[in-house]
Amino acid sequence: MSPRRPDADVPPALLLVDKAGGMTSHDVVARARRVLSVRRVGHAGTLDPMATGLLVLGVGAATRLLGHVGGHDKTYAATIRFGRTTVTDDREGEVLTTTSAAALDEAAVRAALAGQTGPLLQVPSSVSAVKVAGRRSYDRVRAGEDVVLEPRAVTVHALEVHRVTRPTADLVDVDLTVTCSAGTYVRAIARDAGAALGVGGHLTALRRTASGPFAVDRAAPVEDAAGALAAGGGAGVLPLADAARTVFPARALTAEEAVALGHGRRVAATGAPGLHAALAPDGRLVALVEDAGRTARVTVGFPGP
Repeated sequence: MSPRRPDADVPPALLLVDKAGGMTSHDVVARARRVLSVRRVGHAGTLDPMATGLLVLGVGAATRLLGHVGGHDKTYAATIRFGRTTVTDDREGEVLTTTSAAALDEAAVRAALAGQTGPLLQVPSSVSAVKVAGRRSYDRVRAGEDVVLEPRAVTVHALEVHRVTRPTADLVDVDLTVTCSAGTYVRAIARDAGAALGVGGHLTALRRTASGPFAVDRAAPVEDAAGALAAGGGAGVLPLADAARTVFPARALTAEEAVALGHGRRVAATGAPGLHAALAPDGRLVALVEDAGRTARVTVGFPGP
């Protein structure tokens, strides 16, 4: 490993990573840190080890954007298998029950999945990253505790079924696309639709294809994206100002306003609601600002070089 550099030596950016299967989100962050030889790297929106696809990382000052990125709607490509339940509600868990799905027809499958759309009160899998009294639920389960999580309000905006097949006479597989609010568990959709059908269900494949304005077709493997950032840009790299403009409306500052915001002072309001990416005349991101009455205040600052 190369000597660790000051984080300031690496330009702040978002990395759009196409996560490989078998890696935790923490593994992805660790690999980015190793390639860049810096410590200040974080991620927005955990992906389970089984899942592949888009994971957004922040490097340096761009980590300050992550709290505003993870809450966006997500889109997933998934495969659900009806006829078995597992302890994790996905293919990586021990099989709990097996019930023949031979009698299921496609209309019943589609109806059960349609019932998993709209506003839902969804109970996360007990083997999830949800914290219970400060500890991850999956850690408590692995320690032998019986964990039942509280339901949470989520919204499945759209669920499109692409194909229904039978890998065996007793199983039904469904390929689908899910667009949902942050915090939705697609494996819970599989579990709950399977329960509604009376045969059980679990997730066998999951790929995140989009998170808010970011899409996996602009992503790269973590080593490639981090290497591109170290080399000055490339696939999977979104420089700080570009990242902010992608998420928020832009507000062009005068030189005087840029100096004022850089010192934490307020500037004149614009009358436009919500957070804005305030950009200096040279294109540098100075702050995220929001109107507060007749002035705009700094919500998140990004000190200049």
